[in-house]
Amino acid sequence: MLKRCAMLLCLAANGLATASEPVDLDMVSRIRQEAFHNSQVMATFSHLTEAIGPRLTNSPQMAEANAWTRGRFNAWGLANVRDEAFDGFGRGWEFSHASVQMLGPRTQPLHALPKAWTPGTAGPVEGEAMVVTIKTRGDLDKYKGKLAGKILLLSEAREYVRGEKADSHRHDDAGLAELQAFSVPKDEKDSRAKRAKEYTERTGLAKATNEFFVAEGALAALSISGWDNGIIRVGGGGSRKAGESAGIPELAMAAEHYNPLVRAVERGQTVKLRVDVDARFTDEADQPGYNTLAEIPGRGGKAGEIVMLGAHMDSWHTGTGAADNAAGVAVMMEAMRILKAVGARPDRTIRVALWSGEEQGLVGSQWHVARHFAAYPEPTDPAQQALPGSLREPTGPLQKKRDYERFSAYFNMDNGSGRFRGIYAQENLAAVPIFQAWLAPFHDVGATTVATRNTGSTDHIPFDRVGLPGFQFIQDRLDYFTNVHHSHLDTWDHVEPEDLKQAAAIVASFVYHAATREERMPRKPLLERD
Repeated sequence: MLKRCAMLLCLAANGLATASEPVDLDMVSRIRQEAFHNSQVMATFSHLTEAIGPRLTNSPQMAEANAWTRGRFNAWGLANVRDEAFDGFGRGWEFSHASVQMLGPRTQPLHALPKAWTPGTAGPVEGEAMVVTIKTRGDLDKYKGKLAGKILLLSEAREYVRGEKADSHRHDDAGLAELQAFSVPKDEKDSRAKRAKEYTERTGLAKATNEFFVAEGALAALSISGWDNGIIRVGGGGSRKAGESAGIPELAMAAEHYNPLVRAVERGQTVKLRVDVDARFTDEADQPGYNTLAEIPGRGGKAGEIVMLGAHMDSWHTGTGAADNAAGVAVMMEAMRILKAVGARPDRTIRVALWSGEEQGLVGSQWHVARHFAAYPEPTDPAQQALPGSLREPTGPLQKKRDYERFSAYFNMDNGSGRFRGIYAQENLAAVPIFQAWLAPFHDVGATTVATRNTGSTDHIPFDRVGLPGFQFIQDRLDYFTNVHHSHLDTWDHVEPEDLKQAAAIVASFVYHAATREERMPRKPLLERD
């Protein structure tokens, strides 16, 4: 048996010294056999997407997903299976029907879908379309007394841009080489202050606009989809918080159907629309959100140390949350199933987390990190409290919890459903030779690259922000950023099953080796926040 065979790997391509890291090739072989020849990843993925469907945080479908994944973890023999509540996320919401019809100057069905956390119409409403341009609070005044009974067009018409690149993309050697180039970052202090100011202005304007439209008696509002070619890309609107105005019914419309409405109004034509949205809040008061967690307990003296893997289970509401992010959930669940199936006996405890509230700002993972590992002091200034954690000014030194020093690493998947091509080291240079060794047994399935650069905007960031090793894998993009991301096309059909099998094998191997290596994963220096 090949037990932790040492593999010597030259890392000249990364500009780092030759290093060695033990790799258990016998365990890797067992993981590959289970992942490639006895996979259950598509069964998990299919149930999440086509039996449960979209999983907006705190919706009934999200509660169903929490319960179903707990059941699978229990069936696989995992330990400490539980839902973990995080405070005050807001109300649940769902919709079951939406239609928009142009009644004049001609008749035509128009393709549009509602924004989450906006109200329904309580039956069909009909009104004249009116172009409204609101960029500052001062713009509201010029529409006072003019919006009653109107259906508002909130966006400008947008010129169609013909695409010059293929919709679907896989990394080639040149693209992977580009990922290994590191760009020295610009000063971040001024950038954070600017982004905080923009966030405060944007959210303040949205709240004021919601209240204004309701007070003025507007019937509904339409916005243009962010993408062309009939794709409806839509997120949230209104407000998920009890006590705040949810505004009026608001929908995102396919660009090719929205643009003619604006052009007709601007030509002086009367455009009459009928809007019918069946949408509802499922709670009267704010409710906690829930992450779902489970573990494979460690053994011996390192059992109290923790290796984590995870993905966000919440999604937007118009597709089935397939690439974003049932793919990641299915892969992480499959990695845990594989480890149990091959009889892995880790030294450290392996904890899987299926996050909620990611689409609203990494809410679930931030809460978990703050509760169990570390957090910066909460600000006392209400203006700072209203900001996301990444935009707040420093409030004092990092407050470490008991498990901070017991933590080893977190591995995340949330860049669509494409196969793994490597991993971002998040500027942790000491991790590079370790990852190179762990990837070596997967070069034959396309995973070869360790990039020193950072990647952001997903659930490894709360770990990284407090100095804990958190990592995201490099993935083939497929059509994630051209067709499916936050769109109604985010469905089963855009996913490649073989890619998910490959990803699950790599995750299982990485997590196993992190849980059995002699030392915890190395940490990069924690910078003082200024």
